[in-house]
Amino acid sequence: MGKSILVTGAVRSGKSEWAEHLALQSGKEVTYIATAQENPNDPEWTARIQHHRDRRPDSWHFIAESKDLPGALQTISPESCALVDSLGLWVAAHLETDAATWYQIMTEFLDLLPDLPLLTILVAEETGWGVVPTSELGRLFRDRLGRLIRQTGLTTDETYLLAGGHALNLKQLGQPLPQAKSPLF
Repeated sequence: MGKSILVTGAVRSGKSEWAEHLALQSGKEVTYIATAQENPNDPEWTARIQHHRDRRPDSWHFIAESKDLPGALQTISPESCALVDSLGLWVAAHLETDAATWYQIMTEFLDLLPDLPLLTILVAEETGWGVVPTSELGRLFRDRLGRLIRQTGLTTDETYLLAGGHALNLKQLGQPLPQAKSPLF
């Protein structure tokens, strides 16, 4: 059976670096799944993506997949490690999806995760610690990602929060919340 790990935290908290460290420590062949969509008209975004590329070992395999994350995960060998960076960008790629369809997509992912026969490391951005966004699209993104992180963290074997230069293992330090009584989407 596989193992899943969620790594979450704020911007520049070290989420990706911690996830990469865990992947390296696994000793497994690593496939990096990038959910970012490149934009040649945004040099700052291009530089961020390049920074991530430069940090990755040349031996890691690479998949660019912004939409069908469950499908990409199912292509990876059971003896391997999949590092997904990031759930937030995956959610962003589905913002124009209606609520019912997003719920189906999210449920497919959450149902698949415990059954994956490989080590799966997921990076996710915590976005709900600031002010409520003034735009409808901003609130939709924050709410969808927050719900996805909550549900993912309840199903993963390990969940880390990166803050203040430290990785905190929430499964060791915290208590899981009870399951929601109504669908979260």
